[in-house]
Amino acid sequence: MAYFSTSDGVKLHYTDQGDGLPLICLPGLTRCGKDFRYFAPHAARYRMITLDARGRGGSDHAADYMSYNVLREASDVLELMDHLALPKAAILGTSRGGLVAMTLATTSKDRLMAVILNDIGPEIAPGGIGRIMDYLGRSPSAKSHAQAAITLSSMMAEDFPTVGADRWLEEVETFYDLGPDGLELRYDPRLRDALIAQAEGNSAPDLWPMFLSLSGLPTGAIRGENSDLLSTETFATMQEKMTDLHAIEAKGRGHVPFLDEPEALALIHSVLEQAS
Repeated sequence: MAYFSTSDGVKLHYTDQGDGLPLICLPGLTRCGKDFRYFAPHAARYRMITLDARGRGGSDHAADYMSYNVLREASDVLELMDHLALPKAAILGTSRGGLVAMTLATTSKDRLMAVILNDIGPEIAPGGIGRIMDYLGRSPSAKSHAQAAITLSSMMAEDFPTVGADRWLEEVETFYDLGPDGLELRYDPRLRDALIAQAEGNSAPDLWPMFLSLSGLPTGAIRGENSDLLSTETFATMQEKMTDLHAIEAKGRGHVPFLDEPEALALIHSVLEQAS
């Protein structure tokens, strides 16, 4: 396992495998680099790098939970690039990871080769935020992976109609530890406190300028057909405002596509071909 320490002393876990165009994969809010395990078999042509954000996966919990913010996490990506002596890299960002990618386009565009956003955009639908806050920072009530998988499968059936029970079991086994009292989070529960405090302390920022900062870079956007976080209206407006945006919907997927869908893979490869 590989680690590096950030400028504020947090030890972060990352993986680095393969050769070719460097592609940094940034996971969703509570996830880790394993978010990209379904994409990995299709990434042989790239140098695939994953980063567990501070407080998540194999990375250390930060002493100050308010450092769980998008701007600091973008700085962590740049520090990882410096650690690996990478002057530039492409970014594949799922959900929260896509927000970090847009932040990087605003602050350090010269370090980016391309950006692909997985089910995230410059407007976040309230229904998706509400669903996330329902579970964020709270351990599941299920006492076993099997029990949690049944619950998750039922919850996701409408948005992921073609996904079988085996995949949902793998999801919960990947992202929850089994402790003596049941399932345990694989991230710092204070992430919830950080999001609440940040929402209370600031009005919601306008993310459209951040999205438009991607202009001129090879850029792709993937939307889950049934996503409750990235609306069809926002997705359409993204394509209107950035006419060269590569954009597809992953059929039979909600938030978020797994990135092994044929249409998602075709988009990723197409965008990265422009960057090479």
